[in-house]
Amino acid sequence: LVIYLLENLEINGAGNLMDFLDEPFPDVGTYEDFHTIDWLREKSRDTDRHRKITSKSKESIWEFIKSLLDAWSGWLVMLLIGLLSGTLAGVIDLAVDWMTDLKEGVCLSALWYSHEQCCWTSNETTFADRDKCPQWQKWAELMTGYTEGAGVYLLNYFLYVLWALFFSFLAVSLVRVFAPYACGSGIPEIKTILSGFIIRGYLGKWTLLIKTVTLVLAVSSGLSLGKEGPLVHVACCCGNLFCSLFSKYSKNEGKRREVLSAAAAAGVSVAFGAPIGGVLFSLEEVSYYFPLKTLWRSFFAALVAAFTLRSINPFGNNRLVLFYVEYHTPWYMAELVPFILLGVFGGLWGTLFIRCNIAWCRRRKTTRLGKYPVLEVIAVTGITAVLAFPNPYTRRSTSELISELFNDCGALESSQLCDYINNPNMTRPVDDIPDRPAGPGVYSALWQLTLALVFKIVITIFTFGMKIPSGLFIPSMAVGAIAGRIVGIAVEQMAYHHHDWIIFKNWCRPGADCVTPGLYAMVGAAACLGGVTRMTVSLVVIMFELTGGLEYIVPLMAAAVTSKWVADAFGKEGIYEAHIQLNGYPYLDQDEFTHRTLATDVMRPRRNEPPLAVLTQDSTTVEDVETLIKDTDYNGFPVVVSRESERLIGFVQRRDLILNISKTHAHSATLAYDPAHLGGKFRIFVEFKICKCKNIVVLSCALKKRALVIFCSMRPLVASGEKTKLFSPLSEIMLLNSNIDNI
Repeated sequence: LVIYLLENLEINGAGNLMDFLDEPFPDVGTYEDFHTIDWLREKSRDTDRHRKITSKSKESIWEFIKSLLDAWSGWLVMLLIGLLSGTLAGVIDLAVDWMTDLKEGVCLSALWYSHEQCCWTSNETTFADRDKCPQWQKWAELMTGYTEGAGVYLLNYFLYVLWALFFSFLAVSLVRVFAPYACGSGIPEIKTILSGFIIRGYLGKWTLLIKTVTLVLAVSSGLSLGKEGPLVHVACCCGNLFCSLFSKYSKNEGKRREVLSAAAAAGVSVAFGAPIGGVLFSLEEVSYYFPLKTLWRSFFAALVAAFTLRSINPFGNNRLVLFYVEYHTPWYMAELVPFILLGVFGGLWGTLFIRCNIAWCRRRKTTRLGKYPVLEVIAVTGITAVLAFPNPYTRRSTSELISELFNDCGALESSQLCDYINNPNMTRPVDDIPDRPAGPGVYSALWQLTLALVFKIVITIFTFGMKIPSGLFIPSMAVGAIAGRIVGIAVEQMAYHHHDWIIFKNWCRPGADCVTPGLYAMVGAAACLGGVTRMTVSLVVIMFELTGGLEYIVPLMAAAVTSKWVADAFGKEGIYEAHIQLNGYPYLDQDEFTHRTLATDVMRPRRNEPPLAVLTQDSTTVEDVETLIKDTDYNGFPVVVSRESERLIGFVQRRDLILNISKTHAHSATLAYDPAHLGGKFRIFVEFKICKCKNIVVLSCALKKRALVIFCSMRPLVASGEKTKLFSPLSEIMLLNSNIDNI
């Protein structure tokens, strides 16, 4: 490397320096595992690569075509990501539906049909009569020939628990043996990776395969988890896979993260059927670096993914989502009070969940419990299945539960939630049903929903964070939907029986359809999801795309803002930021600091502390650098003028020092030896110089007489030529440091 530099490198030419960096030398441009990328260097490499392609495109038609292919490669990657992530999401949805129903029975006409698909040819379409579909048989009926009795119930109970244990055991075993990174939600790690952190293998091919398979198994086991967060991880794995096909992205970690941001948007798009919400989610919640062109490409990737999912039609309703609502009943201003109360509940639930879940995960990491992940998954699955089966609202899949809670009751509905006392003289159409008094089935359903609410709150705390794929969106929405439906029924009955009260008199007349309990379930779901994740704008857009309820944006906004305010009063961290801190990932968020100290008060070490690990500009030897690298484990070192002034002139990364010095040792015989000048000692000085190219700073090394010349990157704080403000508030310094890597 040094010989090549001596022969071919002009120190004064920044363009030639970047030409050298683009050459495929070993270890150049690569990063070690669990290290942070150099955003300035990556952007500099991409700028020079683009300049080189532009200049070559004028030489021949072939070079011009290559430049066009390079320009359109980003859109091609987005197309491939959308196609693959949409296909995988559709397959996962179909497999989850089939395996979830497999715990209760089997379709005799076609074993690969889910319960709903099996009964499509039947005339029984209501919820209660669905179980009477002759094509579908429960396991006890298939084995014994009986449909009722205590023995039949116990046999179905036993097989339900057995299937759940089998699915979860298979999932945790595959994760532990083949892809340990396939566990969890994946969003905390995706946020960390997008901020510039390197986690080798987290977005690899094995992780993609195992996460896809085990996600189906985990959701089908009946655990209180969802597939939405893991689908973001799956989509990012697809993005990383296609990045390896194009050198534009495979050799540049900064460009790779632009693709991963778009892939995250595609993941949310197929998870909820919400392409616009997916783009906003990537922008608001996940991405650290999101230029305008990434916004366009994210939208395109989300569009292709949603179109692919719609073509597969996994829900059989010709729609992207399972929670589409048919009603468009108007809401009234007086209902904002219960909507805001649901927002308060969502904020309190989010705070409770984050604190309890983090405490449990910390205990798992610091005790012997973490050494037995398979046993933990089996234990939680067994408890979940045993407690869930007796309650019909916890026995079914969480998605089906949310779908029923969101929907309104028609005149022909036979669900317990729709057991209202109908007026026999009613002549209004079935889609315009007035408020009615609740029947015994409604009150029975309220008790079951209350038990389901307590069960979901408790079991989700222990489920999220286990060594299986586990999302948090659907469980949080289920908690809010249950609470919202209970509140909605209560308000509905109050409005019916006390329509002469002043709070109802102005907007609810007798015989009118005043209150829609399903709307309260939607608002509650948004409130609880916002309390856990601290999302606002993207949450509201996802909810109205998820349900099609465009006219209910204001209630959703009120609940989302209230839940965030309440949750932020107890702590600013969402669940993903909390897990990032728990795992010790180096993620720098836009925090607000209240320190009153000045920068000069913390610049120097305290008494009895070791001196700062720095390199001087022109008096450091190779031996000094090697000693510093050996005695410390920092990823980089400041370069100062001298030990006396310690005025900052730049920063050099640890890996570049190691790489360049090792290359120097390999060619040490070529170094100049001047005993008269060096005092009879063979000393190699390290000289640090700054190389700028249109405000983009690069790093490399060159041999110049007796010195190893290393170009160190200058941060914006000193690149402007202004003096460092020693008496700036510490809060400004910390804010500046948090923004350095995003430039």
